[in-house]
Amino acid sequence: MVEKIIAACDGASKGNPGPAAWAWVIGRADGAIERWEAGPLGRATNNVAELTALERLLEELDPAVPVEVRMDSQYAMKAVTTWLPGWRRKGWKTSSGSPVANKDLVVRIDALLTGRDVDFVYVPAHQVDGDPLNDAADRAAS
Repeated sequence: MVEKIIAACDGASKGNPGPAAWAWVIGRADGAIERWEAGPLGRATNNVAELTALERLLEELDPAVPVEVRMDSQYAMKAVTTWLPGWRRKGWKTSSGSPVANKDLVVRIDALLTGRDVDFVYVPAHQVDGDPLNDAADRAAS
């Protein structure tokens, strides 16, 4: 049996939009980091940075290996889990009828998620005793 990968991803933007970056970390349950990657995005929103971090993480991982993804962005998590099916049914329109923001990223992430075993876990950001992997991703993206 393949052991589940534990990962966290985060994005940051200084200003919204502003200079932005993304990061992901892969570690163990005790918070020890095994590997990580981060990169700049230029001028972007925090939501673009969060979604980019998830996209880059999924691109890095073997699709056959189950993964737990820890994120502090409810927007990014809900975009690719809860809202995506409805957006697709409505022709990529929101419930108010406006175009879906960041559709290109959401579509690419949807393709990367297809057929994979991915569990998303929301972790609050910037907590004193917060999730160590999310904290590491936050530091790398900042």
